[in-house]
Amino acid sequence: MKKISQSGVLVMLFMVAGATVAAPTARDIMEAVNNRNDGDNALMQMEMRLIDKRGKERVRQLKKMSQDKGEDSYSLLFFLSPSDVKNTGFLTYDYDESGRDDDQWLYLPALRKTKRIANDDKSGSFMGSDFNYSDMTDPDLDDYNFTLMKETEVKGHPVWQIKSVPKSKETIKETGYRQSVVFVRKDNYVVVRAVRWLEKKGKLRYLDVKKLEKIDGIWTPMETAMTTKQGKRTQHKTVIRYSSVQYDQGLDQGMFSVRRLEKGAD
Repeated sequence: MKKISQSGVLVMLFMVAGATVAAPTARDIMEAVNNRNDGDNALMQMEMRLIDKRGKERVRQLKKMSQDKGEDSYSLLFFLSPSDVKNTGFLTYDYDESGRDDDQWLYLPALRKTKRIANDDKSGSFMGSDFNYSDMTDPDLDDYNFTLMKETEVKGHPVWQIKSVPKSKETIKETGYRQSVVFVRKDNYVVVRAVRWLEKKGKLRYLDVKKLEKIDGIWTPMETAMTTKQGKRTQHKTVIRYSSVQYDQGLDQGMFSVRRLEKGAD
């Protein structure tokens, strides 16, 4: 579990104290989002459905392992099926330190090659999905200006609606997004909905957490959809479902290495 920052603690105090103190700022809320409890380590199964504009689906099975090392987070993901992507692996080092670029590697078994994902490539599609490589890590909050737009509801739950705008063209190029609006649940600091404006004008991405469960005291998104639209027309959609989620499994730190990545899922 990541260490909760001072501002993250303040947000929780604000929630307890209610109207007796000033409301949290947008930055306070986003820090609480980044620092919320997601378990020291986790194992889970994943199903990824890629749906094109005609409704045709491709289904992929995956497994994911993650672990915190101090305030940094490591994750290792393997594709299990179908055969054309089996043993493709993805390793991420998500650093907490502001200004430090996260590290990502993609292993392609057909080529027996490991590709390090450069910053200029992180706006690209992750394995044909509607998620960018940049979506796989927490944002560096110092790269953005945040504005608390209003308080509203999503699916009956009170949320904060926050606008996020990159401070530089470099961040836009790296993430592929010109701006975002996110909806953060007040009771658990989970981003349950988001709208993202792609760098390519006219296209937007819509994130929707369709199923959220509390497992071992940890709020866990169990089904998430990301939809890419051009105007009102859906261009592509990715649905990810999680199952067999287990926390605090005592994973070996040596598992999160390029060498282990290249061994595949078996």
